[in-house]
Amino acid sequence: MPEQFAFDADDDRMARAAWSRIAEPRDQDAARLIRALGAAEALHWLARAATNWCDPPGLSAGPRLRAGLRRWAPRLENLDPRRELEMLARCGGHLLVPSDPQWPQALAELGDDAPPCLWVRGDPAVWERQCVALIGARACSSYGQEVAGGLAQHLSAEGITVISGGAFGIDAAAHRATLAAHGTPVAVMAGGVDRLYPVANSPMLEQVCHTGAVISEVPPASSPMRHRFLSRNRLIAALAAVTVVVEAGWRSGALNTANHAIEMGRDVAAVPGPVTSPHSAGCHRLLREGAVCVTDGPEVLQLCTPLGEVDDGSTARGHVPGLLDGLDPAQARVLESLPARGSAELAGVVRSSGLGQTEVQAALGFLELGGKVQQMWARWRRA
Repeated sequence: MPEQFAFDADDDRMARAAWSRIAEPRDQDAARLIRALGAAEALHWLARAATNWCDPPGLSAGPRLRAGLRRWAPRLENLDPRRELEMLARCGGHLLVPSDPQWPQALAELGDDAPPCLWVRGDPAVWERQCVALIGARACSSYGQEVAGGLAQHLSAEGITVISGGAFGIDAAAHRATLAAHGTPVAVMAGGVDRLYPVANSPMLEQVCHTGAVISEVPPASSPMRHRFLSRNRLIAALAAVTVVVEAGWRSGALNTANHAIEMGRDVAAVPGPVTSPHSAGCHRLLREGAVCVTDGPEVLQLCTPLGEVDDGSTARGHVPGLLDGLDPAQARVLESLPARGSAELAGVVRSSGLGQTEVQAALGFLELGGKVQQMWARWRRA
């Protein structure tokens, strides 16, 4: 295949749009290649290597990159992201890349799991306000729908952006209540933003486009395949400061989203239900594992950083006057990195704090002696 592209492959936006078509979500080999070379140079290398193998500039390719080439090369045929960008423009959308001021910086916590770009219909800056994810099972009860609606209405009244997945059940209840409260909804799609899914929810999702945003990491015309649903869950968890599981069965996909949030050291909450209800079995499981129990909107708001109360440019949750008194910078950063409620594993604290594991362990030891943190098995929480 010739290296010559029909589009401007040297343009970073165009190259990132192309990579979102070439590589499936969560393709860490593609992400590392883009990070090392830049999206445009990585694309040029792929075109060359597809016909005549060569190492990427300045890199020594291993078996993983060769395996990646076998995945990516077939999608070079007829590749032209201008088609998807035209489709996006026709439905009033925007392409966001990491260099854009509206790019959600929270996605940086995903590391090599972060997408190369986002395809957005609606307001590309909705996540500049605080975000809470309300998620749950598709097969939910009337109780779950009522609770989801009440939480969404209360959060919307407080100016919180409500994120969910656009699906039937709890997702739809959260979106509809947010719309009814004139709030800001965000729906994260597993397919292209031109194919609102499920189809039965299309009228509601069109309203979400007009008042908030519908986003996806895959380009227009992409089908919402099963593995893409699981992949998009990490975006919901990353964009939200707090993830609330309203109602979920034992094997609900909502638990997958909650686990992503836990891995990032984010606050996770769950709504309790009747102990005899299979619809709440997943929530009760989360509560046993350390999730915060919430029953109404004010309790969810307690997990959020109070708006207007941060005076140093930080966004640390749970900061109160005197919390960091007497601590050195590393200890203060570790304490701030722990969830305001709930707990986090050591690896999650390392990621959130940006410190090395040895530094984090030393800081946690000092904080534990000072009565500021507690260790519960393999997890840490504020005292």
